[in-house]
Amino acid sequence: MQCVTSTAFGPAELLHRLRTRGTAAEVSPITHIERVPPRAGQAAPWPGWTEPAVRDAFTAQRIIAPWKHQAAAATLAWEGTHVVLATGTASGKSLAYQLPALSALARDPKATVLYLSPTKALAADQLRAVARLGLDGVRPATFDGDTPREEREWVRQHSRFVLTNPDMLHHSMLPGHARWGVFLRRLSYVVIDECHTYRGVFGSHVAHVLRRLRRAAARYGSSPTFILASATSGDPAGAASRLTGLEVTEVTEDTSPRGGVTFALWEPPLLPASSVSLPSDTSDFADIELPPIRRSALRETADLLTDAVVAGTRTLAFVRSRRGAEVVASMTRRSLDEAVPGLGDRVAAYRAGYLREDRRAIERSLLSGELLGLASTNALELGVDLVGLDAVLICGYPGTRASLWQQAGRAGRAGGEALAVLIARDDPLDTYLVHHPEAVFGRPVEATVLDPANPYVLGPQLCCAASEAPLTDADLELFGGEAAVAAVHALAGEGVLRRRPSGWYWTHRGRPDVDLRGTGGAPVAVVESSTGRLLGTVDNGSSHVMLHTGAVYLHQGVSYVVDELDLDDAIALVHQQEPDWTTHARDVTNLSVVNVRSYVDAGPVGLFLGEVDVTNQVVSYQRRRIGTGEVIDTKPLDLPVRELRTVAVWFTISPEALVAAGVEPADFPGALHAAEHAGIGLLPLIATCDRWDIGGLSTANHADTEAPTVFVYDGHPGGAGFAERAYGVAADWLRATREAIAACVCEAGCPACVQSPKCGNGNNPLDKHAAVKVLDTVLAALPPS
Repeated sequence: MQCVTSTAFGPAELLHRLRTRGTAAEVSPITHIERVPPRAGQAAPWPGWTEPAVRDAFTAQRIIAPWKHQAAAATLAWEGTHVVLATGTASGKSLAYQLPALSALARDPKATVLYLSPTKALAADQLRAVARLGLDGVRPATFDGDTPREEREWVRQHSRFVLTNPDMLHHSMLPGHARWGVFLRRLSYVVIDECHTYRGVFGSHVAHVLRRLRRAAARYGSSPTFILASATSGDPAGAASRLTGLEVTEVTEDTSPRGGVTFALWEPPLLPASSVSLPSDTSDFADIELPPIRRSALRETADLLTDAVVAGTRTLAFVRSRRGAEVVASMTRRSLDEAVPGLGDRVAAYRAGYLREDRRAIERSLLSGELLGLASTNALELGVDLVGLDAVLICGYPGTRASLWQQAGRAGRAGGEALAVLIARDDPLDTYLVHHPEAVFGRPVEATVLDPANPYVLGPQLCCAASEAPLTDADLELFGGEAAVAAVHALAGEGVLRRRPSGWYWTHRGRPDVDLRGTGGAPVAVVESSTGRLLGTVDNGSSHVMLHTGAVYLHQGVSYVVDELDLDDAIALVHQQEPDWTTHARDVTNLSVVNVRSYVDAGPVGLFLGEVDVTNQVVSYQRRRIGTGEVIDTKPLDLPVRELRTVAVWFTISPEALVAAGVEPADFPGALHAAEHAGIGLLPLIATCDRWDIGGLSTANHADTEAPTVFVYDGHPGGAGFAERAYGVAADWLRATREAIAACVCEAGCPACVQSPKCGNGNNPLDKHAAVKVLDTVLAALPPS
């Protein structure tokens, strides 16, 4: 193992080193530094009901006493009150649910506990934590997709503390509830960890999975107490109640000690004009002043991670996409090996889609200190105990303030000083945030948005429940009352449910095929053509973009090119290759209005909320040079059309109002397109989403509205609550959008204001200045939010 600096730099020293790492930029990349002061802890005595064996096990782990919030939440749960503990990262939420759960197992040798987490990594981490306590008779075990089939029967029969996830509960445990009958009969507690992650369509599905769990437990004679753990969030009790269907009490005061955090906002510098690539014959470009181009956030993150590792600072870099995590890790390893041969081995990538053994090996290497740097997707955002991390780099705003603070909280786990750096992408929202720190700091985090009444969720979940046991009138009250009654009648009309005196029955032989995460089917396996080796998987919804024929696919720093995507068999065949280009898919979207739920008539401007049908097709891809971004060519693709019925917010403007604002008819398409892109980029500022959760479309004359129109829609069947939120605060949302465009220093539009990384039309046409006039016209007409 290559040796590095023996003593890591502290946060202040590291930040200074990063800030002055040899760049000659006149403007500092740091736009703001926020200092979060340290906080002393407030301890409480062990609750009197704590079983001595459990208390002694925690004491042996050097936990001398709980913090006040831990004791408060644990006592509420012990007394049978459903409780949600919503406190900061590293505040010890695990002890708050372990204390009553393990005490119940110690007091009653037949009791059982079910633990649910959104990720396998978190469940594996919790398994290690419970097993370390060494309590007799608990027999903790994970039950998930990685559990070998020969072990599953042992878990069912012998484990009293089962750790799983909503997917496994939905696909295996509840459909096979008879085999889990003994476990369910004795179920004392259900622990739902990181419950703030259950939002949108996924959260709405999980809400019904939990109602199905409550129904199954009652069938076997138990009524477990629910304990939920959440990051700090808006209205945690309300969100937990919507999720579980129960009245939940919240505990939100964080009494744990916390080390100080230095939090920097970082805007990558502009590249000098000499570094911008031009065609070889530049005579025709002599009089053209090129727009400034900002250094990519991926490159900047890789350089910062390189310097942190050289300084001996254990650092985790969060990157938004799987490909981005691979790229950052690869660039960092290359830079480190150029500086000190072999040092690149101490950096790795981590993301979903890796095989189980690969994920576990990386986790062990990080915990042991063998790895000094890791580039990860948000797969490591949640409560995995990453002891000893000194710094966190966040490549691009993660979409919500809740996620931002979760990721920043990965550093300083031992209570020491920590450094967090948010590196802005060339994106309207990121640019806005690094220049408006008040939108990041000192503001409450978002409330979790989910809608169990979403008909695209409710109907399929009622089918699942009916396939497990006939639905009764009491069950329909559990699943939503009037909405559930209407749904079962509709399902009966379709022939999938049948009414009998004892209830509503599922009519088909097989189980309902319901996907909790809205990924559109089974994951696509990525297989190396020459060897047949399974490299990993990609969710079905992303396969058209990531695994189309000719796509470049990165896996643990190695590049592969896709030979063939077989959607029928859900397999992509690839071969290893190191091309000097990347691939970027391009798509075409069409939209039609189904109905209008609500609208605001503001004279020349109309604001609407309603259902829409969206069709999307990936039609081609570009190959672009690595480094310069130069487009080599565009190749056509023949992929099927995807259809989506969802919820959208849209506004219309009369052509006369646009002309009066100085926007000529020929400029309508570019003005509306630019406003659409910026609106999508800024919506995460006011809704619990990121730009990849939503889509948009703009047109100078839409067939259904017969006017210039901008649509923004939820990218999930039936909607996810984001468009509805935007409709409710439209004036605030569009005002922030207008400000972000107007404040950008570019002349004609750039990724920091009106260009979009996901545009299917190649960001053409776009008219930045006309977009400001469009938004001025809309804001002048709309009433305040």
